[in-house]
Amino acid sequence: MPRIKAVTLLCVLLTTPAAAEIYRWKDASGVIHFSDIPPRHEHHSRVQVPDPVTIPMSDTVRQSENVRQSRRAVGKLLQPERKNRYAQADKTAAAQAARCEKHRQQLDRIQSQLRAGYSNDRGNRLRERRRNLSQRYSRECVLR
Repeated sequence: MPRIKAVTLLCVLLTTPAAAEIYRWKDASGVIHFSDIPPRHEHHSRVQVPDPVTIPMSDTVRQSENVRQSRRAVGKLLQPERKNRYAQADKTAAAQAARCEKHRQQLDRIQSQLRAGYSNDRGNRLRERRRNLSQRYSRECVLR
């Protein structure tokens, strides 16, 4: 029985927090020292150590669950399950690419006709058409 009491007392003493005081002083050379024993001949001050900040585990768990829910919500928004939105964008991009290709082909055809040589009236109409088509191509395909 005395052994059990001795072990219990030892466990209680070992689990109590250490309450050491910390002292700070500056020596003649200007060096700052810290110790748990106050110096005898030096002017010293006691250092106040703040208690550690602890956060309850329940708050941490709640916070991590909030983060998980936010990530899931963002993941759902980014998933391509909303096919209508992405399909519409794909259709628009495909139509734009087809329009740009058509403009390039028309520009190539006009350029080849101008190289073949036409009279002034026909050449001027082709040049004006090429200028308008080139501006439309730049506006719709290059500057976009």
